[in-house]
Amino acid sequence: MNKMLLFSTTVLLASLLSCSQRESPKSNKFTQAKYVSSMHTDTITFGNGCFWCTEAIFQQIEGVVSVTSGYSGGHVVNPTYEEVCDKKTGHAEVCQLVYDPTKVSLDELFEVFWQTHDPTTLNKQGNDEGPQYRSVVFYHYEEQRQKAEYYKSELDKSGAFGKPIVTAIEPYKNFYVAENYHQNYYNNNSNQPYCYFVIRPKLEKFEKVFKSKAKN
Repeated sequence: MNKMLLFSTTVLLASLLSCSQRESPKSNKFTQAKYVSSMHTDTITFGNGCFWCTEAIFQQIEGVVSVTSGYSGGHVVNPTYEEVCDKKTGHAEVCQLVYDPTKVSLDELFEVFWQTHDPTTLNKQGNDEGPQYRSVVFYHYEEQRQKAEYYKSELDKSGAFGKPIVTAIEPYKNFYVAENYHQNYYNNNSNQPYCYFVIRPKLEKFEKVFKSKAKN
């Protein structure tokens, strides 16, 4: 296969792929996540598109202890993936990060958040469309809210993205862990088309831009 044909095939496959188009195998639901706070860790919850992509990126950061894919911000208790994809639960696909602030700062996590998705597209990231893919920061306490508002305002003023930022900044109110097959998705399914054509390029970009923050 010559290079032009290979390139065309790659673009076509990538354009047809989206997070919600993947078949959802049957699995048991987890109960709502509960993390025990300690003086050594902190928690923040980000929504920036398909949680398969978000999880894979934040797992690479030195100081991030755990990344859990789930649903947040909606009104339905313990929703399923199918219910969230129906766009009626109010939930966003999110990743909840537990991190060691002595190894990675909140500012650094915000830097990765802003630079690894498009915060100017409403309810859309790439080919993934719907309110579950909205750009959102669920802050757990006042300092997180202030930093989120500050960076959003400064990035808008600078014109960094060329368009207004639509990222929502909302108080954390709930988090429901997604089905087991969503956890550690890229590492368990790296040969799947969505992983190869959509997630892998994001990881390669992360590794170039944030090399100093990546785990050894």
